[in-house]
Amino acid sequence: MKIFNAPQIKELDIYTLQEQKITSAQLMERAADKCATWLRNKYPTHTHFTVFCGLGNNGGDGLAIARILLAHQYKVTVYIMKHSPNTSPEFEENLALLKDIITIRTIISEKHIPPIEEHSVIIDAMFGAGINRPIEGICKTLIDKINKLDNPKVAIDIPSGLPCDVENFSKNQTILVADYTLTFEAPKLTFLLPKTAYYVGNWKILSIGLSENYKQTIESEYAYIGAKDILKIIKKREPFSHKGTFGHVEIIGGSYGKIGAVVLATKASLRIGAGLATAYTPNCGMQVLQSTVPESMWTGNLPCEYFLEGNYISTHKTVGIGPGLGIHPKTQTFLNLVIKATKTPMVIDADAINILARNKEWLSEIPENSIVTPHPKEFERLVGTFSNDAEKLKKLRLFASTYKCIVVLKGAHTAIADINGNIYFNSTGNPGMATGGSGDVLTGMITGLLAQKYSPIQAALLGVYLHGLAGDLTIKEIGMPSLMASDLVNYIGKATLHI
Repeated sequence: MKIFNAPQIKELDIYTLQEQKITSAQLMERAADKCATWLRNKYPTHTHFTVFCGLGNNGGDGLAIARILLAHQYKVTVYIMKHSPNTSPEFEENLALLKDIITIRTIISEKHIPPIEEHSVIIDAMFGAGINRPIEGICKTLIDKINKLDNPKVAIDIPSGLPCDVENFSKNQTILVADYTLTFEAPKLTFLLPKTAYYVGNWKILSIGLSENYKQTIESEYAYIGAKDILKIIKKREPFSHKGTFGHVEIIGGSYGKIGAVVLATKASLRIGAGLATAYTPNCGMQVLQSTVPESMWTGNLPCEYFLEGNYISTHKTVGIGPGLGIHPKTQTFLNLVIKATKTPMVIDADAINILARNKEWLSEIPENSIVTPHPKEFERLVGTFSNDAEKLKKLRLFASTYKCIVVLKGAHTAIADINGNIYFNSTGNPGMATGGSGDVLTGMITGLLAQKYSPIQAALLGVYLHGLAGDLTIKEIGMPSLMASDLVNYIGKATLHI
């Protein structure tokens, strides 16, 4: 699902009107009906709604929603923010339809800002995705007041004051903090990033029938990956396949006291479907691996007892390196040898990333199309600090293109950057997955998919999606606080059946 900026959304709306031979007011009615349906399913008929409307099309949405809710016997109070002499035609059309049904109040100064009923649900329909300047004056005063209230707050399309594009965001702007945001057709980029997602709350995509044909023609560097996208990637297994068909994974990592990371990654690589797996660890990991993952093989590099060191000879397996590796100076040299010996895409995680951050001259030696999977702090060590999400995305894109690798920047809505400058945001996962070992499971999953001849970008997208889905299925049964990384391994199979 492509993510559009504000001008692209406007173009898509205009094309839809022409293609479907409808008016802007009719499209607005569709959007309002979808929002009102969501609100009716969420709140019982005794609920009171307080709707604040701007003077443009977002305000027109609010007026239409109020009219539909009134028709379904809800109690609704409507306020119009008179912040400008200008209005949109769609706003005027919906105002005419509503003012014969209820009395509409106008706010033109601070003294007109009303007290709001304690349990009333506030509908924010003041400013939409097209806003291009900070909110000031009476609207700023009202939003500041609303943000201090405990009332449930539902934003229509986007919280008032929040820009569509992250480059236009400043933490000093006045922005309504919503509990829910009902947006149309696709998420906005600002919904998916840490600094700006705070204002959005829980968001829901409502389809209003915008032109699918025109969506295909719009070029966007951003996409949001859902189940439909993943179904296009997954391969079927042929009847005469054998274990060699699905590749041989080599998980390289571990150090004394951190062998569990390799156990998790190795198990995950097999659970995602790799035909064979070998764990490559110091000698202290041999008995652990042989007893906990009997399906795997083990190898080491004598005489490394407690950390990996010495020579490395490639066996042309699909390499995933980093879980539990440690950063001993001899291990750093060993990593460099692995990178030089590996000629096909590999997965680089955890301490392997931390070693590369200390030896940045080695980054250019990484095999093309390798997959690097940092969490935010590891990413900072690679690229340096950044002051905001816009700068972070620029550095993410630059790193991927410079080193011709795929970067999986882990977190809520994990961002996956490819070598062509595209960034994909994931739709699965939950905060329960913020636990030790979760990243090791992901490393094993992506390595296992890479071994099965998925392309590197497919392995990254599919691995991240199924990893998050395994987490989502886990918490439904055991709850979010109880989730452990080993639970994710156990739910990989259910995740693959679920999509």
